[in-house]
Amino acid sequence: MVEATQPVTHNAEAQRFETKIQGHLARADYRMHDGVMHLVHTEVPVRFEGRGIAATLVRAALAHARAYGLKVHPACSYVRTFMARNREFDDLRA
Repeated sequence: MVEATQPVTHNAEAQRFETKIQGHLARADYRMHDGVMHLVHTEVPVRFEGRGIAATLVRAALAHARAYGLKVHPACSYVRTFMARNREFDDLRA
């Protein structure tokens, strides 16, 4: 469902998962603190909302957290709602 010109990538230096949609950046930002990934912000350009792009970014962030044994604090309201609706990620909650 993602209409990205490239796959989701982990930009560790900027502390975000990102993709480009027709040249526009979409991202899920995080901050690390005491081994917990605090997902603090998701942003998709308005004209591309409702296409599952934010969900794809958050899934990538959660898959990364799981792969590296990290816990997640959903500080962003979108991430909180996403995790509440996708209970398979409950084990990641900090």
